[in-house]
Amino acid sequence: MKVFAKILIISVLFPLIGIGQSSFFKTISPILKNQILSNAKIAMTEKPITVTAQQCERSAGGLHDFYSEGDYWWQNPDNPNGPYIQRDGQSNPNNFVAHRKAMIRFSQIIGTLASAYMLTKDEKYVKKAFEHLNAWFVDEKTYMNPSLLYAQAIKGKVTGRGTGLIDMIQMMEVAQGVLVMQNAKVINKQELEKVKDWFSKYLVWVNSHPYGVEEREAKNNHGTCWVMQVASFAKLTGNQEMLDYCKNRFKTILLPSQIEKDGSFPLELKRTKPYGYSLFNLDAMTTVCHILSDENESLWDFILEDGRTLKKGVEFLYPFVENKATWKNPQDVMYWNEWPVAQPFLIFGYQKYKEKAWFDTWKKLEHFPKNEEVIRNLPIRNPLIWIYH
Repeated sequence: MKVFAKILIISVLFPLIGIGQSSFFKTISPILKNQILSNAKIAMTEKPITVTAQQCERSAGGLHDFYSEGDYWWQNPDNPNGPYIQRDGQSNPNNFVAHRKAMIRFSQIIGTLASAYMLTKDEKYVKKAFEHLNAWFVDEKTYMNPSLLYAQAIKGKVTGRGTGLIDMIQMMEVAQGVLVMQNAKVINKQELEKVKDWFSKYLVWVNSHPYGVEEREAKNNHGTCWVMQVASFAKLTGNQEMLDYCKNRFKTILLPSQIEKDGSFPLELKRTKPYGYSLFNLDAMTTVCHILSDENESLWDFILEDGRTLKKGVEFLYPFVENKATWKNPQDVMYWNEWPVAQPFLIFGYQKYKEKAWFDTWKKLEHFPKNEEVIRNLPIRNPLIWIYH
């Protein structure tokens, strides 16, 4: 992996995010602008790396299939050649993660180039981005199949799982980056349509294959992330049917089944990393609201009959982000010290409700996480492209 993969991740939003795109760009910090353009300068030198660059001998798929292994599954010391055993919350450092890292790198590059294009309107960034987009979605030698049949496999047990679909949240900023660049003059319209067609095919797969159905029906953050990624890809492809489906699922499934009256997520609190999973699920929920809310309907304003709202989720978790020492549940078994960072739910919540304390807390947290686990669980990395509507 080249230097770009080690770049500090841009996750800086501005308090002016809620006052309109034009005003935002007129007042954007020179420091933030310079950092984005500095990262983009490096991205301009990067060559595409897709799933075809590396293969794992344990994969049941082919050259063009994404492959990953279940994070919490380990070799059995009593039966080294037998099926793996689970250690919930403890990531196995020996698992194959090359495809996941390549996808994250791809997301970083597209998000950075799209951000630089939004700042400068220089289409050289768009041209470079399409080198990577074509490699991943168009080129017959290097493309990735529009499915995740072999994601989060478990040695000796399964060649892939519905759980593995959560790896596709790394493609969200790729889709959003294409969305903000799609009107650039330099774009080959046929190539653009092929990229969108890839996401359309994935949407068909994720809505019809048993893995997709299984993940959709998951009761915790996995179900949330299914809606989040599908909403993102449906927005790019103009699939209004799926956008409406995601809105309805948020109102009838996600919110009613996951959030308590006090705003907590009990299914996440039961895990061995209750703090990190609560942060992750709330980030995903608020991102769903951000993607799906429009001038006709704001999911932020949706209230269940018993008064539960997503705002209560932000209000519940915020004090423990402001002062983690007040957390009353068990500490996470791994990465306890790495959280929180500048969580997207704080700034998305501030954008909607203008709660200054949320912004003040967000402002003082780490905006440039280096830990790979944190980066993986923070798919909103290039905030400028999410301001676009």
